[in-house]
Amino acid sequence: MPPRGADPSHAISMAMGLKDRVHAINVTDGSRAVMRMSSLALCRLLLDVGIEPILQMACRDRNRIALQSDLLGAHVLGIRNVLCLTGDPVRVGDQPEARPVHEFDSVKLLKQVAAFNRGEDPVSGQLPDGPTALFAGAAADPNCRSLTGLRGRLERKRDAGVRFLQTQMVMDPAVLETFCKQVAEPLELPVLAGVFLLKSARNATFINRVVPGACIPEHLVNRLEQASDPAAEGIAIAAEQVKSYLGMAQGVHLMAVKAEERIPAILDQAEVSLQEA
Repeated sequence: MPPRGADPSHAISMAMGLKDRVHAINVTDGSRAVMRMSSLALCRLLLDVGIEPILQMACRDRNRIALQSDLLGAHVLGIRNVLCLTGDPVRVGDQPEARPVHEFDSVKLLKQVAAFNRGEDPVSGQLPDGPTALFAGAAADPNCRSLTGLRGRLERKRDAGVRFLQTQMVMDPAVLETFCKQVAEPLELPVLAGVFLLKSARNATFINRVVPGACIPEHLVNRLEQASDPAAEGIAIAAEQVKSYLGMAQGVHLMAVKAEERIPAILDQAEVSLQEA
């Protein structure tokens, strides 16, 4: 997560703790509609210290011209991975009076990435300096109640040029297995399964209440509530999920909001090394 200010040192420090432990690190773009440093800037700083970034790009705050400019800027800065997102609604953030743009959504942004990768100018002809080489991903929510609707959305993203999927948090292995077998695999889309670090029973209950689509099972909430060390129990739960999910998906997408320093412990308990992941 980029800082809410102009000093990137903490974010870089958290990322350095993961160097040589993970393949890449996500950099969020105005997540939860809250102002933070440009994800593009932080991604470049991560490259400077030898860490592969995934640039998250949300359509909420920029029109097509700004998004096109940032895609070209990402390419020239050496950033190759772009997670194309529509963006969280402005109303959930701390500046609800801000005006959203939403000229593009995630599918249109994926199409723009694909067009640039073909060397196409958005107005006419070809880009004068040749095609870009961006690797586009998109989000997916396996917890969606309608597999038919979910499949339809991902078909549109596949046709728009998506190359990989990062899922929202998945707490039930059966849900992930169904998603992979019935949706992602037929579409030939690699999946990074979402593993979210729970910090306490209170944290889990809060997420269930305020995060759309979150579905943390009662048995996990009870497990956290009964633990003598909820933080350690959260790490254990996440490690169990990593072990389980790597047998179903092509990788995992670890989310440890404001607790990135605990990710190495999750990987250690899951007995996952960079070479094996």
